[in-house]
Amino acid sequence: MTRHSLATTRRWVVKIGSALLTQDGHGLTHALLMPWVEQIAERRRAGHEVVLVSSGAVAEGMARMGWQRRPKALHELQAAAAIGQMGLVRAYEDCFQTCGLHTAQVLLTRDDLANRVRYLNARSTLRTLLRLGVIPVINENDTVATDELRFGDNDTLAALVANLIEADLLILLTDQDGLFDADPRFHPTAQLITETGVDDPLLDAVAGGSVTGLGTGGMVTKIRAARLAARSGTPTVIAPGRGEAVLTRIGASAPVGTLLMPAQEPQAARKQWLAGHLQVRGRLVLDAGAVRALRDNGTSLLAVGVKAVQGKFERGEVVACIDELGREVARGLVNYDAAAATRIRGLASSQFEAILGYLDDDELIHRDNLVLL
Repeated sequence: MTRHSLATTRRWVVKIGSALLTQDGHGLTHALLMPWVEQIAERRRAGHEVVLVSSGAVAEGMARMGWQRRPKALHELQAAAAIGQMGLVRAYEDCFQTCGLHTAQVLLTRDDLANRVRYLNARSTLRTLLRLGVIPVINENDTVATDELRFGDNDTLAALVANLIEADLLILLTDQDGLFDADPRFHPTAQLITETGVDDPLLDAVAGGSVTGLGTGGMVTKIRAARLAARSGTPTVIAPGRGEAVLTRIGASAPVGTLLMPAQEPQAARKQWLAGHLQVRGRLVLDAGAVRALRDNGTSLLAVGVKAVQGKFERGEVVACIDELGREVARGLVNYDAAAATRIRGLASSQFEAILGYLDDDELIHRDNLVLL
């Protein structure tokens, strides 16, 4: 990945911090949201798929309640987020409607992305929304999360969403011009780091922590997020949110902000990430044709090629794929539990609904969630 190749990216996760959406702590305004909405609408017209991870709920809740200072008690922060979430979603819906786009609210917690069943459900829902041309507006489910509000984890959330949907690019918008080799507030000669690898040790030396009045975190959380995104091969741009038409310029490969590049190509990085999370719960016995399709063509595993189902497992858990001699061929996240897989083995996906009464996915294991051994 180079700066020039950003113009070829298609699926973006864009995170906007609260400092860019609120007017001096007085809550959300359409005047601040509308430029972002117009840029995202422009990206949609250019063929991009955009997932928006937005802060601002706490700030909006504080404004509605007339609070001048950010609460310190977690239950008060969660109450502010619950109150403000109403205004945040309404504001985005109103703005996107003027551009002829529909939005969808998606509230997630870390558990949703750690639990295999909810992981697959969230992945399927987001991919469906993107296919329908809808803009998902994602936020952490602040009212039940126990630590998001203390660590500024919307950066982390955005990175995990990038992993989830295999984004081509993660954009973290901030009130800074990007990442500098020293703190520009104290070092006037500090230079902007325009491009480097995500594992560059210089990043740890220069990041530092910072806390704003409404949001939490700083460059350290953004570097951490960039490294999380790199697990699935997604590059990250830390970009100045107050720059003119910043998303349009990034889409044109302009030298905006700091580009942090992953060490591996997307497919190899994602497979490695999956491989590190594999704990086998069951086994699928494949016929010779299915084994050849996986090894030679890199296809998904279809139920029609499965001869037997062994063990007890739930949707989203890891199963081993073995040939008829018992040799392990691959491992992956299965889309159906053991009982359902047993009923549909050897069948075409067109028969699933008649047999099960529902259709979750056409594949038993999608190729993006499959690691060959």
